Amino acid sequence: MPLIAALAQINVTVGDLAGNAKKIVDAARRAHAAGARLLLTPELSLCGYPPEDLLLRPAFMQACDEALRGIAASLADCEGLHVVVGHPHQEQGQRDLRSKSWAVPGRFNAASVLAGGQVLQTYCKRELPNYQVFDERRYFISGRDAGASPVVFEVDGQRFALLICEDAWFDEPARAAKAAGAEVLCVLNASPFHLGKVQEREQRMAERARDVGLPLLYAHLVGGQDEVVFDGASFALDAKGDLAARAPIFEEDLMLVELRPEGQLSGRIVPLPCLEAQAWAALVTGVRDYIGKNGFPGALIGLSGGIDSALVLAIAVDALGADKVRTVMMPSPYTADISWIDARDMASRLGVRYDEKSIVPMFEAFNASLADEFQGLALDATEENIQARIRGTLLMALSNKFGSIVLTTGNKSEMATGYCTLYGDMAGGFAVIKDVAKTLVFRLARWRNQQPTLRQDGSVFTTGPVIPERIITRPPSAELRPDQKDQDSLPPYEVLDAILARYMEEDQSLAEIVAAGFDVADVERVTRLIKINEYKRRQAPIGIRITHRAFGRDWRYPITSKFRA
Repeated sequence: MPLIAALAQINVTVGDLAGNAKKIVDAARRAHAAGARLLLTPELSLCGYPPEDLLLRPAFMQACDEALRGIAASLADCEGLHVVVGHPHQEQGQRDLRSKSWAVPGRFNAASVLAGGQVLQTYCKRELPNYQVFDERRYFISGRDAGASPVVFEVDGQRFALLICEDAWFDEPARAAKAAGAEVLCVLNASPFHLGKVQEREQRMAERARDVGLPLLYAHLVGGQDEVVFDGASFALDAKGDLAARAPIFEEDLMLVELRPEGQLSGRIVPLPCLEAQAWAALVTGVRDYIGKNGFPGALIGLSGGIDSALVLAIAVDALGADKVRTVMMPSPYTADISWIDARDMASRLGVRYDEKSIVPMFEAFNASLADEFQGLALDATEENIQARIRGTLLMALSNKFGSIVLTTGNKSEMATGYCTLYGDMAGGFAVIKDVAKTLVFRLARWRNQQPTLRQDGSVFTTGPVIPERIITRPPSAELRPDQKDQDSLPPYEVLDAILARYMEEDQSLAEIVAAGFDVADVERVTRLIKINEYKRRQAPIGIRITHRAFGRDWRYPITSKFRA
């Protein structure tokens, strides 16, 4: 008879111990009812990932321990079921062997095996990532450094070993597990999404399965937590590294996998969607969970008639539903008629509330107030920024009064080069496309226009394009002065984004980028803009990370710096 293992791909909330425990218990009962003998949950599923400095609070660690024992007790009646739960774990009296001064003794990123109402065994993560968005060495010590052994446990005659996320990216933990008698590797994960990560993850785990000659079960977190999102796509591999099962991307799921004693695995395989579909799902998940988990009643967007705000609106409606999204068009003296016509059109297509509030009287009042100061001086970016700041003030006032969060509409190309206004279009609570380069903005707009629009109950609202074609095809402009175009002062976005990717995401030097065929002047201009606008980015709202390097947790450059290479 095959053994049925279940992978609980769940969306948990950091710090919601009661809510997360309930999700785990519910998944365990469903798995038990389906005949499963083993349930795996994701990394730190009990407390959510990443808990960051909550881990430094003794009360938090104690509450996690109590919640874990509560889960075990709740499942005492699930006879024959072993449940693996990811959680933080602290053992008093142990010390960090690497640094005796700053680490709290015995705090681990752990996973425990629960059965029969008891916590049977606890495994402590051996490899602690400290790159990109990770800083686990701030909080945890390695199970290896503390002398912890591999954990191998038996279920119906098959021997399973536990690994946690980064452990499976290295040789030693899996080899140690096999040496301890493991026949199947169980990997608990909270691996933040970026474009290409799903495929990379499966390839690396296939290498691990082949290296030790063991099947591998991979239970992955799903959902958004501040700026990171988790994609799910849990999977199972046979000992040759071949895919045997895969759960959906960006959806909660309980995936069942059959394991036979001879090492064969079987389950359903959900195909991976295209890159644009993955990016869209990541952005929708990020918006839905940031707004939902933080209790905002809805979203507020300054709609300009341009492609960036149009894209943010489409994402917000897909994430929240039209009834929770409000748009405001705020024309200035330089707003073209086609901008408000297209803005009205798009709002109508998506069925959201749309209001127009001219900023012309306020702009004139500001200019009058400053006339003495500015007498004899030419118009410049000062007057342009006043318009953006008026809009930001109006949006924030509506947010304060009605509670909805302002979604900013700046893209990665603008954030990189500083083509955004502090306390203007940067004013808001969540930057939806902060990590979406302008060229990808266009690709996502085209992709979204080919998809149906669904209501929250799943029924089709409209099958036509949601973004008017003219918004996509007209030259981008901030419309803060007559006949303004983005490309008046920037290289074409295809060039700008390519330089940005090489310099910011791939850490190439200016010389390397020029050697790749880019114009020296373009390279120097773009990289200079990236450097001098760090102070702006530090004051920007957080936004959703979808590349392997975003302007956020994994970009920590000094504001004051003279390095220019």
